[in-house]
Amino acid sequence: MNMAEPVTRILAIETSCDETAAAVVESGTRILSNIIASQTDLHAQYGGVFPEIASRKHIEVIHAVVAQAMGQAYLGYDDLDCIAVTKGPGLVGSLLVGVNVAKGLALARNKPLLGVNHIEGHIYSVWLTEAAPEITFPVLTLVVSGGHTELYLMRDHLDYEHLGGTIDDAAGEAFDKVGRLLDLPYPGGPAIDSAAREGRPTAFNFPRALMDSVYDFSFSGLKTAVLREVERYDAGRPPVADLAASFQAAVVDVLVEKAARAAEEYGVTAVHVVGGVSANSALREAMHERIPLPVRFPPPVLSTDNAAMIAAAAHHHFLRGARSGLDLEVSPSLQLR
Repeated sequence: MNMAEPVTRILAIETSCDETAAAVVESGTRILSNIIASQTDLHAQYGGVFPEIASRKHIEVIHAVVAQAMGQAYLGYDDLDCIAVTKGPGLVGSLLVGVNVAKGLALARNKPLLGVNHIEGHIYSVWLTEAAPEITFPVLTLVVSGGHTELYLMRDHLDYEHLGGTIDDAAGEAFDKVGRLLDLPYPGGPAIDSAAREGRPTAFNFPRALMDSVYDFSFSGLKTAVLREVERYDAGRPPVADLAASFQAAVVDVLVEKAARAAEEYGVTAVHVVGGVSANSALREAMHERIPLPVRFPPPVLSTDNAAMIAAAAHHHFLRGARSGLDLEVSPSLQLR
């Protein structure tokens, strides 16, 4: 934190998908509370998030989650400077729950309201770690999650250049789909990471799409290649560990190569890898081995969806005078450009 900056205390709410989360963060870097009510077990039976069930569950628990976040922070609403909420991208029903609760709190407590881009929140998750004082611009950020695979050049706070992104399946989405193909538990990312430890990453020569092109990503063909290998075994049990390891190696190779190339081209000071897939052990190891710069990851609790990261991003918007007002609307397909 710049010592010249005023102290801010922001309550943030995140309900873009299947986590109901609320957090209080001071000055964009210090977590006072970070409460997450996950619905993973609830959606596991469907092999993915069921949107209507997700929004209903948010309604059931959000008030308790917000109350717990405020209680754990040992603050009253008069101590807050702002209420922030994820406005998109995400599931429309889930987003509406969070935005409407945030609006109600802002109105009732006479507090400014800020709508925050969910992807921007992931980017700011690194500022919630011990590395925050060491961060200098420009920084390259790779966002890898269930719905997003995006590469951004960040020249200053809130200054983003979108270098490329997925043209079909996001990396996390591919992990979930391949996890289902291999009959692994949901979510697919942690399950594949675990299974891959027993497998050979060179057992199958899966495609690395767009490897030599610019900074866009494509994982749909990789998913199809895994499907074809699984189908070859008919009623027999496919070699799950080898398939998981080979699939994971293909994803990691593409992510690491493009991040390394962009880091060199743009002369960045560090590479940040954020989002749920950033918790993947093979990705972390390969990033550190391939890139001769500081490579920073948020801890697992800040890699998946959480409200602390939304508050961290909101801090910088708040200092620049941004306010959303009570007419804030959700934007399920919101981009960060």
